[in-house]
Amino acid sequence: MKIERLVRKEVRSLRAYEAKEIPCRVKLDANESPFDHQETLGKIKGIPTNRYPDPEGKALKREAARRWRLKQGQILLGNGSDELIYYLITTFGGPVIFPEPTFSMYGIIGKALGEEVTGVRLSRDMDLDLPRMEDAVRKHRPKLIFLSIPNNPTGNCFSSEKVLRITGMTKGIVVIDEAYQPFSSRRGYIPLLRDMENMVIMRTLSKIGFASLRTGFLIASEKIISEVNKVRLPFNVNSLSQRAACEAFRNWPVIMKEAEKIVRERDALFRELDSLEGVRAWPSEANFILFQVKDARRVWKALLKEGVLIRDMTGTFKDALRVTVGREEENRFFLDRLKKVLSRWSGSSRRGVSN
Repeated sequence: MKIERLVRKEVRSLRAYEAKEIPCRVKLDANESPFDHQETLGKIKGIPTNRYPDPEGKALKREAARRWRLKQGQILLGNGSDELIYYLITTFGGPVIFPEPTFSMYGIIGKALGEEVTGVRLSRDMDLDLPRMEDAVRKHRPKLIFLSIPNNPTGNCFSSEKVLRITGMTKGIVVIDEAYQPFSSRRGYIPLLRDMENMVIMRTLSKIGFASLRTGFLIASEKIISEVNKVRLPFNVNSLSQRAACEAFRNWPVIMKEAEKIVRERDALFRELDSLEGVRAWPSEANFILFQVKDARRVWKALLKEGVLIRDMTGTFKDALRVTVGREEENRFFLDRLKKVLSRWSGSSRRGVSN
């Protein structure tokens, strides 16, 4: 029996998203927070394991709505942002457009659902290429446009003027994925929802110390939320995640102070990275830094042997790697090992690094 004959052609052509667990001393590859919140779980008691979770997540929606000054009806909960992306494409269909490179799940989920998917290359300065984006919108008439702001893996925020220009010209929905907004100098796009009826925001707790909860938030008009809710799987967010996420919102000032620490470490890490001979680092508004170095794949393997795991981005950019911002001691360990690795090879220079 040939199972592949039974698989939909759209799925046969896909490659699974790889999230490998590789043993290492310092793990800086997955854009996770270096601060965990195990004490939060200690406060959670009395969850009946024999009962299904609240299907609407009312208590969690109430906390999120209070924090972001929204109506509870403007929020839909998801088992991580991935599930919410799936719901959006299931609800509205395609074509789906997004800039490239960006978070790969926009394309993977779109293709898996059999929708037309189009990536539009970013400009050389990593911003939206407005003429190309406008051409793609006119040509494909997308139902959905995904914009990660700050963008993964480049780390920068797209021009607000360009984002609003695209939002104003399309008859589809523009989804602003703000997974990394807590580390950005910008306020974010939630305040614009009142005037932009075709705008949707995604937020998550995954980058601020609660990745294991898999808790995401879809924020939009009540009308959009009502439509997407029709395809939401029942009981999609478990009781433990709901309760822990409520505690996260109640401890928001502490979490934001941790985000501020990460930003300070990020800026210090960027300065040191960009000062190294043969390294080009891209300024970041997220909790990671994209950098280019000659023989990047070789550098990645050498760092792993030294006990440091970062993300190999050579399949996306020439000679590119991405490092998550960790604690001060983790960042110092990474820099020391990177300097050690680079010192082994001669001939590395900034002239050897390109986009």
